[in-house]
Amino acid sequence: MKSPYRIILILLSVHLCYSQEDSITSVDNFYKEDQFYIGATYNLLGKKPKDLSQSGFSSGIHFGIIKDMPLNDARNVAVGIGLGYSLNSFIQNLFIDKDSNGNITYAILEDGSTYSKNKYTNQLIELPIEFRWRTSTPTEYKFWRIYAGFKFGYLVTSTIKFKGDSEAFKHRNISDFNKLQYGLTLCAGYNTWNFYMYYGLNPIFSDKAILNGNDIKTNTLKVGLMFYVL
Repeated sequence: MKSPYRIILILLSVHLCYSQEDSITSVDNFYKEDQFYIGATYNLLGKKPKDLSQSGFSSGIHFGIIKDMPLNDARNVAVGIGLGYSLNSFIQNLFIDKDSNGNITYAILEDGSTYSKNKYTNQLIELPIEFRWRTSTPTEYKFWRIYAGFKFGYLVTSTIKFKGDSEAFKHRNISDFNKLQYGLTLCAGYNTWNFYMYYGLNPIFSDKAILNGNDIKTNTLKVGLMFYVL
């Protein structure tokens, strides 16, 4: 009586083994890639007025989610549209102050020994749009990628912090910053390590920001690393 049960158990074990092997080797032909991202950048100021300079380490942190939409059967060409968050700091010598009447003034701090902090920070809600090329396959998780795109950013908060020998202050959300910021993006790399660059196409400041009789046309350049996960 025991032999039939032993045979059934053996057949059941063989069936389970084959089932597990099939599930392991199954291929998802409708896979998508890189749907979450997180990155870190070094932030630079471009188109600077005369004598404006940066000091210290101006940094950025960026993360979000992207909807990956493949365009071909191989699924190695796609469009990505997402939603993200960005926190940025800029340490420089452009002095920005606001008086009791709400008037905003700008000047260049020439002597760095007279102050210990002069920093501008912002937070952005971002909409990245990317055209994506990669060498991925349904079973290959290490691949080359080149993602070129465009990014819109909406300024949520901005803060100016200054600490000098005779005064210290903090201003939030002054009106001279452009609420809408946008630029070109490029991400290229292999597997985990991906070079990232953002070039701002419009100035940080609005037309109301005047330094020595001229508009401040300063824009943003961000370079760093970007990491993607499914």
